[in-house]
Amino acid sequence: MAKSSKLTTMIIVLIPVAVGINYAGKFFAEALKLPLWLDSIGTVLAAMLAGPIVGGISGAINNIIYGLTVGPVSFIYALTSVGIGIVAGLLYKAKMFENAFRALISGLIIAVVATVISVPINVIFWEGQTGNVWGDALFAFLRSKNIGIWLASFFDELVVDLVDKVFTVFIAYGIFRALPKSLIYNFRQEQ
Repeated sequence: MAKSSKLTTMIIVLIPVAVGINYAGKFFAEALKLPLWLDSIGTVLAAMLAGPIVGGISGAINNIIYGLTVGPVSFIYALTSVGIGIVAGLLYKAKMFENAFRALISGLIIAVVATVISVPINVIFWEGQTGNVWGDALFAFLRSKNIGIWLASFFDELVVDLVDKVFTVFIAYGIFRALPKSLIYNFRQEQ
């Protein structure tokens, strides 16, 4: 019973911390008009510490809170955040965060997953665009060359997600490696 109680307490603390990291990253990126999202750092960190479900929940809650407080567009991308959390947790379990090279590969995998989930949302709600200056410039170029909306939207999203998710994973990986070993050990014992 003590283990279950400890896990619950740790997760109850971890989720709002992860949401706060996500929220601050996204707010910072939007305020500075960066061509990145920076809204999944906490999601990836939570997934590394407590597994895919906690990572997915952290991501979804962030999108809901951000949608209520800053921009309603964020709501629908909760699906993408859940996917990021689940994949990051599975990659961690597969030992894909053991070193910087594996973290890089994880970032690339997470970028592709985020892109695949986001493209239908972009096509349905935003005529294929992401709202990101880098991606939308590529989208406009591809559409001007008669590339179909789905493929143009895929590359629009991918060009942003590749940089953003690799950067996100490296930040989360750095935070994770800086955490006290005893904290990481406590989460590992509970999984």
